[in-house]
Amino acid sequence: MNRDTFALRIARLRMQKGVSAKDMSLLLGQSDSYISKIENRHTLPSMTVFFAICDYLGITPQEFFDDGNGQPEFLRGLIADLKKLDAAELAHISGIIKGLIKGK
Repeated sequence: MNRDTFALRIARLRMQKGVSAKDMSLLLGQSDSYISKIENRHTLPSMTVFFAICDYLGITPQEFFDDGNGQPEFLRGLIADLKKLDAAELAHISGIIKGLIKGK
């Protein structure tokens, strides 16, 4: 993931959470423009702050770098729910998903 993709990923996840860059910066204990500087590609966070950003966003670092996953919190919850189903129920859900994908 390059700097541009990193910056866009933070911005997208922050907006999904519905928080301003300033508020997120302050909630992370940083200066009020810290997240804006990351999103504008002027700086990168330290590893410690990156982990704090992931915690704040409610995602794992792995989910952060999976930029094909636009809704990491939602997907994690869905997977947790799927784990509670039996094989027949999972097969039914799989059929529904395949039908939806095929219909696109």
